[in-house]
Amino acid sequence: MSKSSDFRTQCVHAGELKDTQYGGAISPLYASTSYAFNDVEINQYPRYFNTPNQRGLCEKVATLEGAESGLIFSSGMAAISTALLSHLKSGDHVIFQDDLYGGTRNFIKKEFSKYGIQYSFAKGIQASDFEAEITSNTRGIYIETPSNPTLKIIDLKAISEVAKSASLWTMIDNTFASPVNQNPIAFGIDIVIHSATKYLGGHSDICAGVVVGSELSIATIFESAKNLGGSLSDYTVWLLERSIKTLYVRVQAQNNNALLLSKFLREQDWVDQVYYPGLEDHQGHEIAKQQMNGFGGMLSFDLAMGMDTKKFLLGMELVKPSMSLAGIESTALSPRLTSHALLSEEERQAQGITEHMVRFSVGIEAIEDITKDLTQSISKIS
Repeated sequence: MSKSSDFRTQCVHAGELKDTQYGGAISPLYASTSYAFNDVEINQYPRYFNTPNQRGLCEKVATLEGAESGLIFSSGMAAISTALLSHLKSGDHVIFQDDLYGGTRNFIKKEFSKYGIQYSFAKGIQASDFEAEITSNTRGIYIETPSNPTLKIIDLKAISEVAKSASLWTMIDNTFASPVNQNPIAFGIDIVIHSATKYLGGHSDICAGVVVGSELSIATIFESAKNLGGSLSDYTVWLLERSIKTLYVRVQAQNNNALLLSKFLREQDWVDQVYYPGLEDHQGHEIAKQQMNGFGGMLSFDLAMGMDTKKFLLGMELVKPSMSLAGIESTALSPRLTSHALLSEEERQAQGITEHMVRFSVGIEAIEDITKDLTQSISKIS
């Protein structure tokens, strides 16, 4: 393919494999788990992340994020855990954003002590809050923006500047934004992670993870990855490459629907608060405008006091009460009961996760049908 810098074209064509035998229009699937020994070129092996389909997909995702290289993992947590463990050793210290995905926070609390790795959580989302946690053995900073599930926005450039001044690496979970809406490497972040189960897959039928960054960073992660064994089957790799072809059009439709839904929810007397960076009164709105191309398809809102969140979720007929997010269908859940259930009640309260919070993943359905479904569910419990 002739090189193109247009994101839409890259979604379709970057990293695609040519069917030189039959001339098929899509990347062929190489299902073999055993390849011929070759002492001149790379020796291909699925656990080494270098089969033809794996390499093609790595190129595609790295291109979309403006990175030099990448690796595809069997889940988002495989990507997160491998990226962190490959950059840390016993005695090292790392700074985390306080409001993280619950699975990430649980991994930190349950596993780091086994490796002698120290950590702290920043007491806010300003760059100065992270700077205040730096010690002599700090090695890196890990963030999420927009955060899960409260949609807080962190200034990527400011975090990068703090880290570089202290010779620290930076990592970000960019899942909620997707490469369509945010490219952190352009703002100085070193390593970008995605749960590809979400927007990159987009159809609620793939479990995968992605890490992209410089060639040096990815080489460092690979040294741990090949031992930890979190590689992805080539069939799923092939499905994910297919799904990313429509990433741009899917996410743009979700962006549009989410903004409309956030404005609708703000006008309802059964909603106390809406968390969406596309709203002008969101405290991170101005920063989001500077570093995001769109405000995303994720939002959260608090039901009014006295509303039964579980009954509201189960009363919906179109929107699915579902454990994951970012599919083309709209889904909703209670973070307190699902994604952040492993946190203590004190930790959830500190992050603003209450029993009345609903995390909503906006799909591509007609917005009128989404709002109608929410209204009919509320009418059942009011």
